Amino acid sequence: MMALSSRVLRRLFIRALPGTCLIILLLILPSTSFSQKENKLLRKGNSEFEKGNYKEAEKDYRKALELNKGSVKGQFNLGTAVYKNNNFEESAKLYSSMVTGKHDKETQAKMFHNLGNSFLQSKEYEKSIAAFKNSLLNDPRNKDTKYNLEYAKMMLKKQQQQQQQQNKDNKDKQDEKKDQKQDQNDKNDNKDQQKPPQDQKKISKEDADRMLEALKNDEKKTMQKVNKQKAKVQVTGVEKDW
Repeated sequence: MMALSSRVLRRLFIRALPGTCLIILLLILPSTSFSQKENKLLRKGNSEFEKGNYKEAEKDYRKALELNKGSVKGQFNLGTAVYKNNNFEESAKLYSSMVTGKHDKETQAKMFHNLGNSFLQSKEYEKSIAAFKNSLLNDPRNKDTKYNLEYAKMMLKKQQQQQQQQNKDNKDKQDEKKDQKQDQNDKNDNKDQQKPPQDQKKISKEDADRMLEALKNDEKKTMQKVNKQKAKVQVTGVEKDW
């Protein structure tokens, strides 16, 4: 915002009604003062930026924006400073908010270019590609933007391949775990089949001998019954044929 000359001020005072001169003066002087402070802070921030003191530059740009939140220069330079401080998420937010405004093609191209770089650093390659394409719509001959666009495409393809490989590896691991679990279940089943009954494990030798003797006695009694039954059948015979 440019400061008004003393000649213009005198004309305003002459044309103004009595009692309004003070009001006009109060409206103009603070605006001029804020503008001077804002420009001073922007210049200081630019100086720090050129020296590589990006954190100091960021502070100055933020102070300038406190005086004029709508400053395009302040927002643009702050976005670049936070980008240099590796705060890519914030730089993306700043440039995203700026590209929605009305700017000349050159400024719009730079904003989209820097937005693409912010997304590129955050590995959001699809968003990065879209930003670079929008930048080229405003400045089709920019070689840096063309190069970054192709690089973003390459990184997106690589990312997709890695994701596919990772999904395949995860599926293979899951299948392997299932197979191992099934093998273990099969082994447990075979082991259970080979195990003697728990009751037999607990039987002592003396008990086993007694059981064997009891079985022999039962078998002997059973055989005796069978023999008696046979004898009985033999006695009955076949009835006389008339």
